[in-house]
Amino acid sequence: MSKNGKDKNGETLRVVGKPFRKVDARAKCTGQTKFADDIVLPRMLFCKLLRSHEPHAIIKSIDVSKALKLPGVFAIITGKDLPIPYGILPVSQDEHALCIDKVRFIGDPVAAVAAVDEDTAFDAMNLIEVEYERLQTITSIEEAVMIEEPRIHEYGDGGNVHKKVNLEFGDLDEGFAQADLVREDVFFYEGNTHLPMEQHAAVAHFDADDKLTLWSSTQTPHYVHRALAKTSGLPASHIRVIATPNGGGFGGKSDPFNHELAVCKLSMITGRPVKVTLTREEVFYCHRGRHPVL
Repeated sequence: MSKNGKDKNGETLRVVGKPFRKVDARAKCTGQTKFADDIVLPRMLFCKLLRSHEPHAIIKSIDVSKALKLPGVFAIITGKDLPIPYGILPVSQDEHALCIDKVRFIGDPVAAVAAVDEDTAFDAMNLIEVEYERLQTITSIEEAVMIEEPRIHEYGDGGNVHKKVNLEFGDLDEGFAQADLVREDVFFYEGNTHLPMEQHAAVAHFDADDKLTLWSSTQTPHYVHRALAKTSGLPASHIRVIATPNGGGFGGKSDPFNHELAVCKLSMITGRPVKVTLTREEVFYCHRGRHPVL
């Protein structure tokens, strides 16, 4: 134990109780700290993601021809360009950077554009034509449990139940008999969305040596690195993920996200650095993709 910066023997401690300056305080206070959106590289392109306006639908077709003709557009990718699934857990490798055959919530990304500036990328995004076949909308967990078809995902233990698990530890009957109070109930935790000051942003650069560098406002660069190694077709040794200073995260930036994979693929196609900065609304969408309510 310490008191007034001294140990139990009265000796002065070197760290505890000392007013040390925060190591990155000066750079942040003077505006020298570079966050992901502050990174600017030569010949850099800008990315925008086309997101679904349907809550639950089959993708019948995606026509990017008009968007590709727009001056300043360098590349457009869809789900077929990133077909390998990924996920943060070994048991749930079920995500795609861009939807391949189905959208599951409003805001699900279906295409990504790389253009000379954000305005051009935005205009090109709006020229992409997507034909959807609407499916039944599911608006709650209770409704999803009651509906066998259509399924949100094509895997799981049946219907819209991902996994049924029954766990018992020890002698339950004896435990209940000795308990002062036994309560049986259904517990439900309402979802939430993290809201840091800094939105998600990422910059990818695929260089002439076929090596990929990603700067991202991520809390877990090792997860992103693993997802990129799986989905990009590059060896892990050719991928470097740099976690830039974070303008807040609170766990909301602790997964690999589709925009990170999309800009890497666009950089590999164009041979140029590609940046994406999500809007506040898009931050909500990318978190919603982890726990979609249809």
